[in-house]
Order: sequence, then structure tokens, then C-alpha cells
Amino acid sequence: MACRERKNKREMLRIVKNESGVHLDFSGKAEGRGAYLCDSEECLKKLLRYKLVNKTFSCDAGAEVYRRIEEEFRGRKQD
Repeated sequence: MACRERKNKREMLRIVKNESGVHLDFSGKAEGRGAYLCDSEECLKKLLRYKLVNKTFSCDAGAEVYRRIEEEFRGRKQD
């Protein structure tokens, strides 16, 4: 979403928008429109600063969605 680089899906965090809203897709199989965020601190910063979830999915994702994305990103970095 942020840098537009191509990487292996398993190295990225999938964000999906469907009828229930915008959320993280840990399985990689959830129905709906998906977008990927790479495993880079710079990409996370761009996502948060420019509210790229809103732009990508043409919606208002809300602060909670961005908070959960940041938490998951940080959790993956510590593993």
C-alpha cells in the first residue's frame, strides 16, 4: 500500500474490506478487497501519516483500525 514494492505475501500484512468493515486478515483468505502492507517501518509510517487505508478502500477506516494495524505490525517485529 505504501511503497508499492512486490514481495512475498507471507512477508506482508493483509488488510481487507468487506461487508463487516475494514480489518486485518490473518488467514490471507478472507473475502473482500484486500491490500498489503510490507514489513517496513517506513511503510507503516506512510500508512499512518497519509491514512492510506482510507484512500485505498475509499472509506473512513477510523482510528481503531489504524491502531490495530500498528499493534499487529509491532507484534510481528518482536516475533
